[in-house]
Amino acid sequence: MAVREIVTVGDPVLRERARDIAPDELRSIEVQRLIDDLIDTKRTANGAGLAANQIGETLRVAVVEVEAGNPRYPYKPPIPLTVIVNPVLEPVGDEIAEINEGCLSVPDLRGTVERFVTVRVRYVDRDGVEHEEERRGLTAGTFQHEVDHLDGVLFLDRVRDPTTFTTWEQFDRHHRAAFEARARDLVRRTGS
Repeated sequence: MAVREIVTVGDPVLRERARDIAPDELRSIEVQRLIDDLIDTKRTANGAGLAANQIGETLRVAVVEVEAGNPRYPYKPPIPLTVIVNPVLEPVGDEIAEINEGCLSVPDLRGTVERFVTVRVRYVDRDGVEHEEERRGLTAGTFQHEVDHLDGVLFLDRVRDPTTFTTWEQFDRHHRAAFEARARDLVRRTGS
């Protein structure tokens, strides 16, 4: 287990679609070590999730976890550690929410993205067990963000209104209170 360097926007690996992981490959020491490294790196950076592309690996695996009291995302509800391998997402319904997102691979920049409020996620975990779950609210947004990474898409690509781009400092100064109020309302309505 190791904390790895997070690659940043401009590195071509972030624009590559990660390849699926075969069942025998998932059981390998190398892939299991990669998963451990993703967890350690995400936790050290206080992220809500981290995809393999973000540490320079083009394998279709990501981790999602929000611990209570996360200093980057205090408005996000807790999400237990979830390792998603070969995930597939589909929207459930057409309700959309505007979410102000940041990214560990895009330091000091945030922007408003439209995300589906409810998604169905199919994946296998690190042990090869199949899962199918519905995720809602901000949690659904986090899963969409990480699967986008695995498809070579950054949140920057999904910002429709470039005037919503802001640094973290300016977000804190001018936008955090209003966004957190909307985010807490979404959490109340969706339960996550």
